[in-house]
Amino acid sequence: MANLQSIKARFGIVGTSKLLDAAIETAVRVAPTDLAVCIFGESGVGKEVFSKIIHGLSARKHNDFIAVNCGAIPEGTINSELFGHEKGSFTGALGDRKGYFETVNGGTIFLDEIAEMPLDTQALLLRVLESGEFIRVGASKVQKTDVRVIAATNVDLQDRVHKGKFREDLYYRLNTVPIRVPALQERREDITVLFRKFAHDFAEKYRMQPVKLDERAELVLENYRWPGNIRELKNVAEQLSVLSEERLITAEHLQANMPQLFNRHLPIPADRFGAGSKTGSDFQERELLYKFLFDMKKDLNDLKTMFYELVKSNDLRMPEVGNFRQLPSFPSGDYVEQNPSRFEQYPSSPELYPADDHNDRAKPIIIEPNKQNGNASFSKSEVEFAPLAMEEIEKEAIKRALVKYKGRRKEAAEELKISERTLYRKIKEYDL
Repeated sequence: MANLQSIKARFGIVGTSKLLDAAIETAVRVAPTDLAVCIFGESGVGKEVFSKIIHGLSARKHNDFIAVNCGAIPEGTINSELFGHEKGSFTGALGDRKGYFETVNGGTIFLDEIAEMPLDTQALLLRVLESGEFIRVGASKVQKTDVRVIAATNVDLQDRVHKGKFREDLYYRLNTVPIRVPALQERREDITVLFRKFAHDFAEKYRMQPVKLDERAELVLENYRWPGNIRELKNVAEQLSVLSEERLITAEHLQANMPQLFNRHLPIPADRFGAGSKTGSDFQERELLYKFLFDMKKDLNDLKTMFYELVKSNDLRMPEVGNFRQLPSFPSGDYVEQNPSRFEQYPSSPELYPADDHNDRAKPIIIEPNKQNGNASFSKSEVEFAPLAMEEIEKEAIKRALVKYKGRRKEAAEELKISERTLYRKIKEYDL
């Protein structure tokens, strides 16, 4: 196998991430074969570079290579673009035209955003993969081609198959050798190295001194989620190179000029393209649930403070640590002092509490100390609670947001960091 460092230098790849090295090694191993390859990865991670590695290290390297973005070609013309057409086969077909599979015969074709390909075109592509045969649009003569196909996508193809938007037989035919290109947030050790590389490139392009990051600015970049991946990082480096008067970039400079870099997002599932992947809607709902859990953590701290103040003001003795189970916190509840030695918390949302068999209303939490030798001490008895379902947490979060903004869905959706459409669906689902 060729040396990884020489391959990185040849194709302009920067980074030392183990995930990146594993993807490159797979591409190098499969390059000498004619197997179909499917490259998975988020938008902006550099999937096309991997297709060039496979072509450049194959026996076809002296023949043509072409990259086709399936999502950028209109549905009505994609068959003509890929397979060609005969004169008069449709309006505007003023002459014969060769398609990509004919012009790149003997070479490699890279089909980016393969998930956007129409179903009828998928059937034609499957025939090419199986037998090397295709027919021009409007023709009846079968033609042969010898083209290696490399596909790429930034979505979960299995999910598209389950929804009937992608052919299952084509999925398994393309997925002979899958290569997963890691997102930038999965290779954070490479972020500052990539930034320095881009900064020097732009300094040479615009004939200026390269910008540099101080330690805190590097931490800002390393902790940002980079939804646009390497493409977004390159844009940031170019903006700072051109617009910044200072050549040493500080965290304060980033805060003033690029506040979006300080946004914090929740992590996405690592297996984005596997069986455990989630849709965009599921991710929004996950963010909503986690946001509510973070709010609960804050409420728990407030509850602790209130509890200690009540114990102190009523001259109660605190139990030893570990004598009682930590009480759960709730998003909204009012402590009512019944008497100097007894306190009750009545929930604003009864469904968060386990109801007894004879009363639909949930029981309040009761904290009652025992009297021993004139001093108050807590008993070791524990109150058991039914575990909270995620649906209940989500429902309560939506209720709080709607109350806070007096029913205005747009503002409530912004508070919950979900779309207004998702919020409307959840309101109907929970009958709020």
